[in-house]
Amino acid sequence: MAENERFMSGSMWLQSLGEFKKLNVIAFCGMMCAAAIVLNMVASITIGPYIRIGFSGLPNQAVAYLFGPAVGGIFGAALDVIKYLIKPEGAFFPGFTVSAALGGIIYGAVLYKRKITPVRVFTAQLIVKVFVNILLNTLWLNMLYGKAFTALLPARIASNAAMLPVDTLMMYVMLQAVDRTVRRYFEKTR
Repeated sequence: MAENERFMSGSMWLQSLGEFKKLNVIAFCGMMCAAAIVLNMVASITIGPYIRIGFSGLPNQAVAYLFGPAVGGIFGAALDVIKYLIKPEGAFFPGFTVSAALGGIIYGAVLYKRKITPVRVFTAQLIVKVFVNILLNTLWLNMLYGKAFTALLPARIASNAAMLPVDTLMMYVMLQAVDRTVRRYFEKTR
């Protein structure tokens, strides 16, 4: 079955949902949740009220790669709410939770059960940056703060464009390490 047929058939989604039946997957997701919370608290930089650079997305990307779009989306949404409850920054807005879920879904759809290549990682990062970070998150900021969408857009485009190669490299290196170490553990238990 071709990759785009597999994506469209829904089998990937069912396989991903099936990952939730395994205790080791749930335990790993819990550990990645803790890692993301720590990274969110100690390894993120906020530039003004609308731009934030951090490393807490790396655990989300690992979970989406290992367990697919269903687990990635649910993990992303749950983690967004948990991070807000632990360290609230501004008002809670469910749009960002939707964005977190979509990011996990996209990473999972592009990477789940596929060979990690720089092009594949770049593609996943580009899709998330354009559709989630730039378009959706700018819309959420517009709705939340009343700032004009077009006024927010240039800085968001610039920061995401600048971070695209950096995030692609970090994600590629991290997923290579996950692929060599962690993934094999979960393949043995399938």
